[in-house]
Amino acid sequence: MSTNRNARGRPAAVWSAIWVVCIVSAVAIQLGCGRRHDRRADRRAREEVESAASYQSDVEESLGAAVAILVDTSGSMRQEAPGDTRPKYVVALEALEAMLDATEAFIAKRPDFPIKIGIYSFSSNVQRLLAIRAYDRAAVRDALDRLPRPGGGTAIGEALRAARPDLYRAGTFRKYLLVVTDGENTSGRSPVDVAREIFRKSDGAVQIYFVAFDTSPEKFAFLKEVGGDVLGAGTGAELRKALDDVYRGKILAEAPAEAEREPVKK
Repeated sequence: MSTNRNARGRPAAVWSAIWVVCIVSAVAIQLGCGRRHDRRADRRAREEVESAASYQSDVEESLGAAVAILVDTSGSMRQEAPGDTRPKYVVALEALEAMLDATEAFIAKRPDFPIKIGIYSFSSNVQRLLAIRAYDRAAVRDALDRLPRPGGGTAIGEALRAARPDLYRAGTFRKYLLVVTDGENTSGRSPVDVAREIFRKSDGAVQIYFVAFDTSPEKFAFLKEVGGDVLGAGTGAELRKALDDVYRGKILAEAPAEAEREPVKK
C-alpha cells in the first residue's frame, strides 16, 4: 500500500489540488478588489472633473432672458401675512401675478427680446409647475393656481439646484433665479453652497435674486458674494414693490438696447 498519504489518509495529490484552488481564488479576489478600487478611483476622478467644469448650454443661445421663479410653499406660508387676514402664500401668489403682468408691456415694446418663464414650488421637496418657456399669460396663471398648499420644510438650496439646469435649456443668454421665501433653509443642501457653485460654474452668468417675505433679508446676505441681491418685504404691499423692483427694475431693465448685441461669451 502507498505511503504517500497524510495523517487522515487523503492522497497528497488531492491536497495539492486544494492548495491550487485556494491560491487561484485568492488571486482572483485580489484582482477583483483591485478592479473595484480602480473603478472607484475612476468615478472619483470623473466627479472631480465634473465638479470643476463650467456649465454648458444644451442648446444654441440667443437674445432673451430666462427666469426661473421659485416659490416657498413650506408650512410657515400658511400663516397670516403681516397686516393681512390672508395666508402668506395667497398674498405671494397675488404679488407674483401682478409682477408678471409687466411682461406683456415689455414684450410689446421689445418683440426681439423674448422673455421665458418657469415656475417651481418648494417645501421639503421641489416641484416644477411650469417648464421654462416663452411667456404665456394663461400658462403662467395656470401654474400659479397649481401651487401646492403649504406644508413641510424649506429646501431652498435644492430648489436652486433643481431649476438651474433648466436655464441652460432655455436658449437665452441671460439667466435668472428669483426666489420668494419667508424662512431659512431646513432641508437638503445649503443655499449658500449651491449659490456659490452656480456662480462659479456659470462664470456669473446666472444671477440670483431673493425676496425675503416676513423674514430678515440678512439671512441671505451671502447673495452679495455671488453677484446676486436680496430685498426684504414685511407686508403684502412691500412684497409687490420688492418683486416689481427685481423684475422690472433689474431683470427686464437689463435687456440691452435694440441696437446693441449681447457680448459673445468664450
